[in-house]
Amino acid sequence: MPEFVPLAERIVDALLESDPTTASYAGDHRFDDRLPDHSTSGVSGRAAMLRDAADTLTGVDPDGLAPEDQVDHAILTAQVERALFELTEVREHEWNPLEHNPGPLLHGLIARPFAPLDERLGSLAGRLAAIPDALATARAVLRDVPRIHTETAIGQFAGTAGLIRDEVPAMLAREPGMRATVEPAAAAALAALGEFDGWLRARLEGDDPGRDPRLGRRLWEARLWHTLDTELPAADILSRAWDNLDRVGGALRAAASELAGGPATDETVRRALASIAESHPDNTTIVGLAKVTMDEATEFVRRHDIVSLVDDPCVIEEMPEFARGVAVAYCDPPGPLETADVPTFYCIAPAPADWPAERIASFYREYNDEMLRNLTVHEAMPGHFLQIAHSRRFRAATRARSLGLSGPFVEGWAVYAEELMAGLGFGGPPVRVQQLKMQLRMSLNAIIDQLTHCEDMPEAEAMALMTGRGFQEEGEAAGKWRRALLTSTQLSTYFVGYTEVAAIAAARPFGATPKAWHDAMLAHGSPPPRHLRTLLGV
Repeated sequence: MPEFVPLAERIVDALLESDPTTASYAGDHRFDDRLPDHSTSGVSGRAAMLRDAADTLTGVDPDGLAPEDQVDHAILTAQVERALFELTEVREHEWNPLEHNPGPLLHGLIARPFAPLDERLGSLAGRLAAIPDALATARAVLRDVPRIHTETAIGQFAGTAGLIRDEVPAMLAREPGMRATVEPAAAAALAALGEFDGWLRARLEGDDPGRDPRLGRRLWEARLWHTLDTELPAADILSRAWDNLDRVGGALRAAASELAGGPATDETVRRALASIAESHPDNTTIVGLAKVTMDEATEFVRRHDIVSLVDDPCVIEEMPEFARGVAVAYCDPPGPLETADVPTFYCIAPAPADWPAERIASFYREYNDEMLRNLTVHEAMPGHFLQIAHSRRFRAATRARSLGLSGPFVEGWAVYAEELMAGLGFGGPPVRVQQLKMQLRMSLNAIIDQLTHCEDMPEAEAMALMTGRGFQEEGEAAGKWRRALLTSTQLSTYFVGYTEVAAIAAARPFGATPKAWHDAMLAHGSPPPRHLRTLLGV
């Protein structure tokens, strides 16, 4: 039997070298001058590497490994199999132009000072120089693109062009010796992006709607299995989500009755939410409010001794244009292999300035002051920012767990953190009402994700469900419908992850304080919850 640790390290190196996106997100900067190769030969070569890795891992008997290595073997095997499935079955690079957007990889070099400026500019020049060929490849391999993906890509690729135009000159002003290297590559990249924009717009002008963005049950259930790494079948997830929608709806009606007075009815919920929504930010104050709520949440976690804090920097800023169109907020942490002292970014997208006034008003009725408090708990404190900061401190004999971050664990912890903070009184009854509304959203995410891709749920039915039983603003519901079509299975990670993480939290051993148990839950990286149970012995 091959020795696992050196074998795992060789496979990790192969994964990093074959995909610059994986390497950059992980914090390994050896391939920062490259873009992913989505050409036919590039995809075939990576698929061959993944098949070889999967065969090699099959030759390892996990029963002969120490418990930590058993978990890492399972995580690495799942990661290899998932990557092979995505590449050969879903094949998103052939129909989703968002897969070809270089913006995130450029932004990582621009925004985080992990290395001297001249070194980052050298890598940036390499990536900029690769953009014309990468976009030529995109035009060659993309077929039958769904209309909604084309529309979203136009906005995101325009954001990437804006990133180059706005940020690169400022970097070169501080390092003028790099102008001769970077400026020609930037000019060629902008020309290629302009040409690609024209190609995308030409697709919109035609009558072809492209393929249906829905995956269909066979492919969606297979992707769900790879995404969740759980024993729960899709039918059970759907049934549990409907049950949770009923349970949380009752709790929300009761909480709204306590807050606003009156009977525990849907009308009382709407009245309570309308009252809460009267206090809200706008496009000029939303980022500032997020910073205030970060301070509030940090002090609350400290005062209530919920979990150990860290001194890592967290920068709260407006979401870059190239990343907009899918979610309202996200947490962008340093990779688990990053060695430099660089910040996490908690990014929020304000309402688009070209929206009509009523749509902007609807957006801020949804993202009011109290919702922002709950959102900050989820994205930052003690949600994603704090959890991933703990995760980055984990070290094992291999880097397998550093690459195998579990979406259900990450999202599950963040939703659990929302419930925990609201239950302890953070923000008082208004935040409690908003958090219960978010629990409804979590359940609906899983329901709509599955019914959209597996049962052709109509848009009108999804909208009625979200605005009715979910009490969502119409604009929020419309955005979620777009997200359900633009993505698949990720919306299910919140509900499944929450149920599994909350169950682990409830299994706290007798005598352990909540803080000690939370610290223990966060001390093993970001593994799938089923593996965390094994590591914690529960």
